[in-house]
Formats: sequence, C-alpha cells, structure tokens
Amino acid sequence: MEDTLNRKDRIVMKLLHYFITEQNYSPIILQGAEDEIWLENLDKDYKIVRIVSNYIHNDEQLNFDLFKTGRIVKKIKRKTFSFHMNVLSIYTDLGDNAHLDKVQNNDCMFLYDEKDIKNYSFIDKAFPDIKNKLKFTEKGLQLFVKITNDINMKNKKEAEKAEDVFKPKKPVITPILIGINVFVYLLMMFGNYDYIVNEFCVYGPLIRFGEYYRLLTGIFLHGDIFHLLFNCYALYIIGSQMESFMGKGKYLVIYLFSGLIGSLASIALNGDAPSVGASGAIFGLMGSMLYFGYHYRVYLGNVLKSQLIPLIVINLVLGAITPGIDNYAHIGGLIGGILMTISLGVKYKSTTFEKVNGWIVTTLFTIFMIYMGIFAFR
Repeated sequence: MEDTLNRKDRIVMKLLHYFITEQNYSPIILQGAEDEIWLENLDKDYKIVRIVSNYIHNDEQLNFDLFKTGRIVKKIKRKTFSFHMNVLSIYTDLGDNAHLDKVQNNDCMFLYDEKDIKNYSFIDKAFPDIKNKLKFTEKGLQLFVKITNDINMKNKKEAEKAEDVFKPKKPVITPILIGINVFVYLLMMFGNYDYIVNEFCVYGPLIRFGEYYRLLTGIFLHGDIFHLLFNCYALYIIGSQMESFMGKGKYLVIYLFSGLIGSLASIALNGDAPSVGASGAIFGLMGSMLYFGYHYRVYLGNVLKSQLIPLIVINLVLGAITPGIDNYAHIGGLIGGILMTISLGVKYKSTTFEKVNGWIVTTLFTIFMIYMGIFAFR
C-alpha cells in the first residue's frame, strides 16, 4: 500500500493536512501557478504558504520562481489590504544546483520528507507543532483517505461558518430605527417643530448644563425631508447589511454608541452650533463594516476597495467643504463604530485578546470624548 503514493505526493498531502486542518489556511485559486499550491491565512505570521512540487534544478530557476512569487504576492496584498505579507515557500523537489542558503529572503524550505523539518529552526516560532503533526501511522491508501476526509471535513466546517455569517437575514432593528426617525419627523412637521428641535437637539451649552439625553435624542431629529430621506436610505442599505453580519444586539449597540460619540465630537469641536441627524450613527455603521470587511477581506476585499472606502472618503470631503454639515459628528461616529466593533468582536474572527484590548481603548476614548465635550468647556 505504501507504493500507491510517491514520495512527493506523501509530503504534499501531509503539509496540506497540517496547514488546512491545524492552522486554518485556505487554498487560493491562481491562474498559471502550475505544480504549486498556495494557502492563505491572513491572521498568521506567514500569511501565505506555498507548496511547490515542480522540479527546481538550479539557482536561476529558483530565483525566477521567487521573482514570480513576489509579483503574485503584490496583487494579493492590494486585494487584501495587507501592507506586509510574509510568504513561506516549501519546495519538495530541488536539484543539487539550487541553493536555498543563497536566497536573500530565506523564508524557504526544502522538504524531501517530514524529517527535514529539523533543518529549519526558524519554522519552530511560527509553527511549533509542525514536527509532530506531520507524523502519521497510516500509509498508502489509508493515509490518502484519512487526509482527504480530514481536509473535506475542515472545508465543510469553514463553509458552514461563512454561510452562517453571510446568509441574508431579515432585518428587524433597521426598520425600527427608520420608523422612529420617520415618526419623530412627522411629529416635528405636524407638531411644534421649533419646540422639538430646541428641546432635543445636540446643543453643547445645554448638554454641559446637564441635559445629557440630547446626545442621543439629537440623532433621531432631521432638519428637512431631504435630510431624512438621505439618512433613511443610507440606514436601510448599510444598516440592513450590518445587522445581518453582526447580529441584532451588537448592531444596535454599535449604532447608538456611534451616534453618542458623534454627538460628543460635535459639541467638542463644532463650537456651540446645534446639530441634528443620524449621520454620525450611520458613519459608525460604515466604520463597523470597514472593520468587519477587513476581517473577511477574502470575501469583501473588492467591495471595500471599490465601494465602501470611496463612499467614506467622498462623504467626508463633501462634509468638509459643504456649509451646514457637521463633519465632526461624522468623524466621531466613524471612529466610534470601529472601536465598538473591535470591542464586540467579529464572529469566528476576533480573539478574546483583541476584544479585551478593544474595550480598554473604547473606554479610554469615550472618557476622553466626554471630557472634551462636556467638562473641558465648563
């Protein structure tokens, strides 16, 4: 049964089993990359692992292979918004005239079989368990069946996680928020407009006097029908997506916290001008999507690059050059949305360490904004 797999097939399959099932790497589909397998995990020190099974017979061919790899990696970096990307190249068939020790970037290995791992001490830091995990009692066809089944099971679990996150879910909180905004606007139109604005808008002097409720009530007021329609449309488009991605509870917390931070930024930096509108909270949702999309950039990288980031930049520029727009609330909301999303975590992606650090930074930032908005001007 041992002869059913040749030497290169065995080592390649063992490496695939380790990186996919133990280290959560995912295969990358690349055109023109023959006899090599690319694996990606953007949360690891080595974000890319290449397993190269074609024969590299001399230094010239080795250098060309690494040059070609560098060009492909540049494209992946642009797609995934990665500024630095370590690549581990594992060769399984090197000739005597191909010298890895002469490679300038020496993140390369030649594995004739798993025993050769001991020749590369640098790998212990990134993958300390790799030596033991490449040992199998199965041989031949049994080894092939075990590795194939394990990889298929792992891929099935990852597909189920992705489906759980990206499966469209009926929004509940978003229609309620839109309904509240519309209801309040109708009250303003058919009631006493000036009274409602004067009593509930974001207004620094009165907030510092003790009317703290204005920090939140102001985000449900709108100046005119166009202001209302624009914000409700943006809330429907962005809010429905983020409610589906993050879940109802986290989504509501992000929305309200972003609105709160936007209001604090407004009274801290916009002087004593009154402010109304849900824009700060909506920018918070865009910040939340930015952080969420970064974690799931394999799926949303093109959306971030071609849609979300240009949308944020354009709106901030318009807010800066258009009179009457409270751009400080936009910036505050954007930052608030990012920080609260870090604190609450992204499903299947965020670690406890990241969330704890998120809560620490978010708490300190909130205290700072409260001080700047309320106490620094007293």
